[in-house]
Amino acid sequence: MDNLGIVLAALGAAFAALMAGMGSSNGVGTAGMAAAGVTTEDPSKFAKVLILQALPGTQGIYGLLIAFITLSQIGILGGDSNISVAKGCLYLAACLPMGLVGYFSGKHQGRASVASIGIVAKRPEQFGKAMVFPAMVETYAILALLVSILMITSIGGLNI
Repeated sequence: MDNLGIVLAALGAAFAALMAGMGSSNGVGTAGMAAAGVTTEDPSKFAKVLILQALPGTQGIYGLLIAFITLSQIGILGGDSNISVAKGCLYLAACLPMGLVGYFSGKHQGRASVASIGIVAKRPEQFGKAMVFPAMVETYAILALLVSILMITSIGGLNI
């Protein structure tokens, strides 16, 4: 199959966007349910719980970024789309960190956000401390983003 390389690379881009998006939608949805409950009881806390709800959404953005970078590197968004099978496999592998870590960290960041929303519900003055817990989960999504970016941008220079 002449196009197997491009198919594998595009599959990697789709995987990164799909999995990270699924993790984010799960996390944002979970946190949103808790935020809605708090807002029902005290509408003045809306802004604080909305910020905590939005935090797990970043993984989906990171996955989309990896998909765009990959699609531009492999020529789907312009340029030469003649990718060897070996390079296609490398692009697929390069998208895996963001897809997998994005999925799991999005889900877990949503759970950490729920706990932090609980803090804000009882002690709104502790909002700054409550932000730290879901932000710690974000660290690993950022590390996966960096690994995927470094891998993707390095593959283009390989002569295989």
